[in-house]
Parts: sequence; C-alpha cells; structure tokens
Amino acid sequence: MKLLRTIRFDDSDTRVFPHAAEPGEWAVPGTFVFADSDPAQLDRRVRQAFANGFLGLSTFGWSTLVAVAAVSDADYEQAVDALADHLQEAYGAPDRQAARTAAREEIDYAVSLCEQPVNTLLSLSRFVEGDAIREQFRVVQPPGDKLHAKIWEIVPDDDGSA
Repeated sequence: MKLLRTIRFDDSDTRVFPHAAEPGEWAVPGTFVFADSDPAQLDRRVRQAFANGFLGLSTFGWSTLVAVAAVSDADYEQAVDALADHLQEAYGAPDRQAARTAAREEIDYAVSLCEQPVNTLLSLSRFVEGDAIREQFRVVQPPGDKLHAKIWEIVPDDDGSA
C-alpha cells in the first residue's frame, strides 16, 4: 500500500502557511478543514493552505508538496489513529468510532491518489466552484525530459584527468 508523505525542498512552507508540516509526515489532502469556511474571508496564510496545502498527520501543519511513499499496515493504522484523535479534539467528532470512520475515509482517499510510482511528487490546487470545494492534483515533473535531478557530476581536474 502507498500513502502520501510531506516533503520540503526549502523553507517556503514555513513562510506561507500558518503552520508548516514537518518533512516526512503522512499526509491527506485535508479539504475537510475548510468545509465551513469562506475562502474569501480567510487571512492570507490560511488562504494559502486552502489553495495549495496538504495536511500533515503529525503536526497538522501544511505542505505544498507530497511524495508517494510505501506505507506499512502499522503506519497506516497509526495515521488513522492520529487523524481520528485530531477529528475528536479539533472538530468535535461525536465519538471514537465516528472519528475513526471519518479518518479512515480521508486516508483511504489519500491512498487512492497514490497510483504513481513511489517518490512521485504531487501538488494540489483547491478552489471554490459554485457551492463546492474542488481539488485538482498534479504530478510534479522535473524540468526538461530528465527523470531525476542530477546530484553530482564528474568534472575534469585542471590537468584534464577526471
């Protein structure tokens, strides 16, 4: 099974979101956070989370990008428990069973987004259309036709040897 995991290439998430997720957290889209919100009335940092954020399941902060990652059954269940706890504490879920059911549905939705290979990067665009909040997910491709970023290259020494 695969699940979304937060990733951070620079510190921009710490500047644009009200609270940034830490790298490596399991994540869900988190649109439920905005179910009763009017995006036009949100302050700019919360509006940025609305527009482009994935919700991390450890800090409940936001991340611009996530990567598809393999998840063990135990980690999956821990993610369900963490989100269920959050739904009870922050959103007043009526009981543990209702919180676990809602958490499992949200996490299973995130699992359904993981059809790409492990390490595929995804971004999210969230917007209001009529009376509904819509989501669009995009696979983030490296620039050009390269599959991976170059992390080193061989450069000849001054004498021409490599």
